[in-house]
Amino acid sequence: MAQDFKREIRNKLPSDDVIYNLAELFKMFGDPTRAKIMQCLQMRDLYVGEIADILEMSISAVSHQLRVLRSAKLVKGTKEGKEVKYSLDDDHVTKILEYGLTHVNEE
Repeated sequence: MAQDFKREIRNKLPSDDVIYNLAELFKMFGDPTRAKIMQCLQMRDLYVGEIADILEMSISAVSHQLRVLRSAKLVKGTKEGKEVKYSLDDDHVTKILEYGLTHVNEE
């Protein structure tokens, strides 16, 4: 009887696969460059060159990080002529960024 709460908690835990995917998601936010890119895109949709200029980075370095973020479904690109304009993938990403900033700025 005393151990029932442990079994109940264990049964409510997400599967190992879900926990793994969650940990992988948070790894994306663990890289300062990717975090900066997402912060830029939270303010405005941008082209790769614009992000590179803002962050004072090479276009190839930014493109690499955008590929990583796209594979994690955190950003998306929309083709506009010969260029691609990037934005955050959805409102969930914005909320994660906002909650994370709120947390780290707490005193």
